[in-house]
Amino acid sequence: MTRLTRTLIAASLLAAHAGVLHAAVTAEEASQLGTSLTPVGAEMAGNADGTIPAYTGGLNTPPPGFDKSKGIRPDPFAGEKPQFSIDASNVDTYGDKLTEGTKALIKKLPGYRLDVYPTHRTVGYPQFVLDNTLKNATSATLTNNDETLKGAHAGVPFPMPKRGIEVMFNHLARYQGLSWVAPKYGAYNVDAAGKLVTSTQGRWTYEMPYYDVSKSGDDILLTRARANYTGPARRAGEAVMTFDYTATERGRKAYQYLPGQRRVRLAPDLSYDTPNASTSGMSTIDDINLFNGRMDRFEWKLVGKKEMYVPYNTYRFTYAEKPEEVFGPKFINPDLVRWERHRVWVVEATLKPGMRHIYSKRTYYIDEDSWTALAVDQYDGRGQLWRPGFSYLTQMYDVGGTNSTAGHYDLIAGTYYINVWPGKAGVVVADKLTSDKGWTSDSLAGAGIR
Repeated sequence: MTRLTRTLIAASLLAAHAGVLHAAVTAEEASQLGTSLTPVGAEMAGNADGTIPAYTGGLNTPPPGFDKSKGIRPDPFAGEKPQFSIDASNVDTYGDKLTEGTKALIKKLPGYRLDVYPTHRTVGYPQFVLDNTLKNATSATLTNNDETLKGAHAGVPFPMPKRGIEVMFNHLARYQGLSWVAPKYGAYNVDAAGKLVTSTQGRWTYEMPYYDVSKSGDDILLTRARANYTGPARRAGEAVMTFDYTATERGRKAYQYLPGQRRVRLAPDLSYDTPNASTSGMSTIDDINLFNGRMDRFEWKLVGKKEMYVPYNTYRFTYAEKPEEVFGPKFINPDLVRWERHRVWVVEATLKPGMRHIYSKRTYYIDEDSWTALAVDQYDGRGQLWRPGFSYLTQMYDVGGTNSTAGHYDLIAGTYYINVWPGKAGVVVADKLTSDKGWTSDSLAGAGIR
């Protein structure tokens, strides 16, 4: 056997081994989708004691009087009362179904509590998302050191995940509608003295070209987002635009417009643990939506699935009238936050040796129905719990898909924030993408001039 032959055989075996590690599920496995599993991979059945109901397709019908143009979704469960509350007096009783961050907040902050309501599995999808998810199940793979998503389009990439990084790709590609706008969002910080500060205000536009069924290919645009700041006064006129791809090794393409310079510049630092200016540095760029961006600095371990109490169907919080009613001196007004019991995937991210990040470990809790990260526990370089975070989820029942608003508490500094809170201006959703002409650097400059 020649040296060349041995080399070719070794390469073939390595490729075959890699294929086994990263292959899509078999057709036989995928046959569970729509039967014992929902079309996007959640457990169809409820739990043993009935606290989590069986899935019946989600909430896809707006209530009477809903005005889609206003973007405010009335709470379909406004008449419900909490079944019980979890606070400092009984936190240990429910500790196995609470994140470490949740328990720490209850024990650290007097008055912090969870009002637990009946569970409603409201997440529903358009039919094309379900159809494409089924196709993805047997075709989606990760290549290039798990940084390139191939064989997936317009659906959940990995409805039957076998690895933690697949769960996180599902989070990145979760369906949130094709195009939506928060026309007058706010980002709010509460400092250690309990003072509410407006960090940024403006118009937030978010689109998912990945779900455009007219497009195809393996290296396609996953999401594009644009923030046009209108306040506070020192930031009015600024604008930021980002592009993320299914091939995450390409990195993020980002642009920033600063009125003082009267020009658009590339912003390569809008990634990883760069402080997020939108929250006045209270979070990192990859803290947005609890996680976004490249995953190459962490090892992603799939721990399993658990039943947890998490924020869910938080319509009263999401569309509240005034920030002063929502953001208290130490924590979000618990009267406005609905908690429910749901099944979540638990994924543990550990910083790779030789890599740099301000977090040494992050534990994510990903909703089985929406694939949204609903909670995270984040640890500093000493291994100390530092920034627990939560995502407040609502079903956009008029279009299918979900909306979520996220933020973190800083257990060391005694501060917290919420980013892209829509409030009374709501979230307006369109059934098609806007023109590509509105996503150029020139368009960013034109929209940002003051």
